[in-house]
Amino acid sequence: MRLDDIPISQIRRPLPRANDPNKVKALMDSIREIGLQEPIDVLEVEGQYYGFSGCHRYEACQRLGHETIRCRVRRAPKAVLQMHLA
Repeated sequence: MRLDDIPISQIRRPLPRANDPNKVKALMDSIREIGLQEPIDVLEVEGQYYGFSGCHRYEACQRLGHETIRCRVRRAPKAVLQMHLA
């Protein structure tokens, strides 16, 4: 596992989520003031990034116009990705 700043545009979010707008707004205020404190987790599968957690942080950074987001990157084979999608 490694920490890396990944372009938000390169992170796929294959599972639709309904985020709490109040939580996203609170995170936007916090990130604006003190920055992102907790990286999101992504899987790297064959050079592609997939996000399954950190949905509110991801949306907050996206709405703030950040081009990258701090990620904990875990490399995985396609079989692991398929388990997440099942």
